[in-house]
Amino acid sequence: MLNRRRFVVGAALIAAAVSYLVYAGIRTTSMYYFELGEFLSRREALGGETLRVKGWVRHGSVERNPSTNELRFDLARQDDTSGVPVSYRGIMPDMFAEGREVVVEGRYDGRGLAARQIMTSCPSKYEPAVDGGAPAKGS
Repeated sequence: MLNRRRFVVGAALIAAAVSYLVYAGIRTTSMYYFELGEFLSRREALGGETLRVKGWVRHGSVERNPSTNELRFDLARQDDTSGVPVSYRGIMPDMFAEGREVVVEGRYDGRGLAARQIMTSCPSKYEPAVDGGAPAKGS
């Protein structure tokens, strides 16, 4: 009888520990994803929250300091309007460029997004190289 009680208590503790780990894992990895327009309309209420925002890198806004790995740019609409400042410290993604669509993961501090990760999207259309090695125009 004593062994059965120990087994039940042990099984309950293990089940509780596994349940907590699943809950904690889901809570830390699940993050709401905002389009830029939705973020702009709700940004005052989102201060201090970790979130993901999709937008485009505004042309002419990229500032990079290679010695400190600091990157600053504006996240804007595709037509370069309604920008939000983004600051990031880390290795710049390979496909990062002005005018490219990106997803910024970080916190909004009332002035801008403090990014902890920047994800770039791959080009949606494959363009084979022409004789000169440059992508084909108009394909």
